[in-house]
Amino acid sequence: MYDGSMKLLYVNDTAGQHANSWYHATATVPDYPTLNCVEHYDVCVIGGGYTGLSAALSAASHGLSVCVLEAHRVGWGASGRNGGQLGSGFNHHESIEKTYGLDASIAYWVLAERAKQQVLELSQTHGFDINYTPGIVNTLHRATSLTRLAKDADEFNALHPGAQLEVLNADALQEHIKSDAYYAGVFDKSSGHLHPLKLAIGLAKAARAASADIYETSPVTRIERLLTSSERFRIHTPQGQVITNHVVCAMNGYLDGLEAKARTDVIPINNFIIATEPLGERIKALLPSNAAVADSRFVVNYFRRSLDDRLLFGGGENYGYQFPVNYPERVKRAMVSVFPSLHDARIDFAWGGTLGITRTRWPSVRELEPGLYSSSGYSGHGVALANFCGSAVGKAIAGNTVDFDLLSRLTTGRIPGSDRVRPWLAGMAMGGSALIDRIPSFGNKK
Repeated sequence: MYDGSMKLLYVNDTAGQHANSWYHATATVPDYPTLNCVEHYDVCVIGGGYTGLSAALSAASHGLSVCVLEAHRVGWGASGRNGGQLGSGFNHHESIEKTYGLDASIAYWVLAERAKQQVLELSQTHGFDINYTPGIVNTLHRATSLTRLAKDADEFNALHPGAQLEVLNADALQEHIKSDAYYAGVFDKSSGHLHPLKLAIGLAKAARAASADIYETSPVTRIERLLTSSERFRIHTPQGQVITNHVVCAMNGYLDGLEAKARTDVIPINNFIIATEPLGERIKALLPSNAAVADSRFVVNYFRRSLDDRLLFGGGENYGYQFPVNYPERVKRAMVSVFPSLHDARIDFAWGGTLGITRTRWPSVRELEPGLYSSSGYSGHGVALANFCGSAVGKAIAGNTVDFDLLSRLTTGRIPGSDRVRPWLAGMAMGGSALIDRIPSFGNKK
């Protein structure tokens, strides 16, 4: 099978196979055919994750002929491997007000609230279960002023429609997480967690029901401009071609080797998750409210209970192309630092994945040239935002550009260097910031 120049698509995984994750073990994944001929479509979407599937569903629902080209399997990338947290707002949302003003901050908050609601509505409308559970607790691993924290939360709730932030002191935090690792927390009642691969599978079925065609094991090798044709692009795969007027680049962290205009906004980084053996009452005691948790470290630890009472624990990053061999042990050490009593817990699943981040941590949603769109760089908020941004692109192609125009105003900052150099530069910059996590503050419980 073609392994091309998009090495991130192949270096850590087996071609055409999902990662050996707990998600894959607990989902029924349908098969879609490989593209093996020349086809004509109004829209060709490259990437079968949340962005691409939502773009396809949206465009097809507006009467356009659409295909999705996925190099591996539907939901194969970050869409089927992530922490499953359907969180509020944008990463670094507070910086939106500093950059664009309060009115813009509110507008983007409302958009992000619509993004969360859209995920739940898609599940309900199209009849697929995503195992949604409400509640996310953001925990603080350093001492802070609870008075100031509560004041900030109250002001934020008052200004941002739908915000439901509740500050938790150390005692109140114990109602959600039994750990001495954290000083306080903020409970986001309007967020929640879900089964990410089931969401991707459901989106694919909904797109097919809307008459979009989906092709798996069909990696795109080249985007050719057709300067003398009434159609703008010829999309090449190893066994077929798509001739189309609109292309959506929906590869997120897997952009390397394809379409340089999109790659300069996004840095691919790798993140890792482990799943313990079923823990029964042990995990229920440690996470009694069944809310998901994300902490305040620069390299975030995030975790939650699974449906079968495992602990799903994510953490650790690297910025090269290959996953470190010992990442399961590294993630388990982080888990034990939060829950020492789980030192003897067996690890049944361990997997990594590649996501895309930007310099500002806001998504990059752009029309790169007439008919060529790109949406990526969700920086850890992709469960909600990738779906919404994809549908915004689909609607824009169909003529409704309101959401797309708002998203495309967000600046992301260009990242210099080649595909190989950019992750290395990011690793140097972020590695220095991550050192802060290991510097104890006065009285820190760690």
